[in-house]
Amino acid sequence: MDKPEITQAMINAYDEYTHLTLDRRNFMDKLAKLAGSASAAAVIAPMLAANKASAEMISATDDRLTAKDVTYPGSGGEMKGYLVEPKNAAGKLGAVIVIHENRGLNPHIKDVARRVALEGLVALAPDFLSLQGGTPEDEDKARDMFSKLDPNATVANAEATVAYLSKLDGTNGKVGVVGFCWGGGVVNRLATKSPELKAGVAYYGMQPAAADVPNIKAALMLHYAGLDDRTNAGIDAYKKALEASGKDFQIFVYEGANHAFNNDTSAARYDKKAADLAWGRTIEFLKKNLS
Repeated sequence: MDKPEITQAMINAYDEYTHLTLDRRNFMDKLAKLAGSASAAAVIAPMLAANKASAEMISATDDRLTAKDVTYPGSGGEMKGYLVEPKNAAGKLGAVIVIHENRGLNPHIKDVARRVALEGLVALAPDFLSLQGGTPEDEDKARDMFSKLDPNATVANAEATVAYLSKLDGTNGKVGVVGFCWGGGVVNRLATKSPELKAGVAYYGMQPAAADVPNIKAALMLHYAGLDDRTNAGIDAYKKALEASGKDFQIFVYEGANHAFNNDTSAARYDKKAADLAWGRTIEFLKKNLS
């Protein structure tokens, strides 16, 4: 079979499935109709999903870094996470929380944490499914677990993560956060709750309630994909609330890019040009606010 064409409608259907409005069976039925057959859908589905085999850009054993699994106190129990630090740092460093998508703490997010650490920052990728036993191997099971998370408890655990990192040996007490998709939404909500947070970067994250925006103390950088109509519907109201409250923020929309454009393990949705531009902006912003 020749490599099938992946259309925008197929990408949109996968996004609908990813964000809990379609179950697996209905997604595959919809994909089969779009692709012309069930066999074509079976070929296309893995191309839309993330490929764990391509999750590593920075080796887990890179000798420039120290990486380890950690546990620390959460709001309602013990949190687990993946901590990465640059070796031989000259002084105390700013710290960054790396918040995963709604598939949990997977190899891709660990790799993103290593990328942050190579930029001279301490990075911690928490597992927000810790209190449910941790991220499972089965992504569909993880997806279902996210539907059971309490949003307020999640933000409270994020606040606990800020507190943990701010007191960690080797950090300078300044904590920022970067999150993707589900994690981008957590970044936005955390910013409304944590006066200690210094910087927040949300990639295609759902926006917080406008009434909560005046509580934000952190500087914000907000990345959106031009083709992501679902998430982008909330940009204008968020921008107006941020402007009305005099907040420090930047918004970037990457035209022609899809939701999850930064995830290089998803061949159909990854956009290298947008991802590289957003990442450069992100690192510059975090270094500026956490030094």
